[in-house]
Amino acid sequence: MDNNNDFQIDIELVRQLVDGTIDDDNSERLLKLPRKDVGRFFQYIEVLQERVKWTDRILMRLGDNLYIVKNKENKRVTKCSCGQEFGDYRENWKLNCKVRIRKTGESMAEVYTPEPSVPEQGWQEIREFFCPNCATQLAVEVVAPGYPIVFEMFPDIDTFYRDYLGVPLTDESEDWYCDHTKKVTSEWAKG
Repeated sequence: MDNNNDFQIDIELVRQLVDGTIDDDNSERLLKLPRKDVGRFFQYIEVLQERVKWTDRILMRLGDNLYIVKNKENKRVTKCSCGQEFGDYRENWKLNCKVRIRKTGESMAEVYTPEPSVPEQGWQEIREFFCPNCATQLAVEVVAPGYPIVFEMFPDIDTFYRDYLGVPLTDESEDWYCDHTKKVTSEWAKG
């Protein structure tokens, strides 16, 4: 296995990578491979699928406990590993979370150390986003007070599957890559 071109990726190695138990030699070999192959992406998705209790098809991982899935109603939604759905993946999932906002220097210092790294009170706030079902922390953002909630990951799934993986999704549509967050906030303004 000294030649990286002969190095075979098997699903057990992908499991070790996901679990964080991969040994240094295999980790280094993976890092030195010239390019990630399509098969490895599908092995990765298979390993992720093994680790959740629900059967909805994972299309892409957004974070440690957050996925874009095709649910039983054939809708693409953002979903927590616990099974909580946050709605259409084209809408910022954070809008359906429990949120803790740290505004004081004291509350920000609870999570930022040493002191010089603590965000400046009055100029910044820390927003922590939690799943309303299992209370897992899913994201954190440090922004100016009043700044809109950041929609930091909105992938073009159709293009990725079609052009990179070479496996187009059966429900491909131009409308899938269109941010619908404004629809949610517009409804809030009406209510």
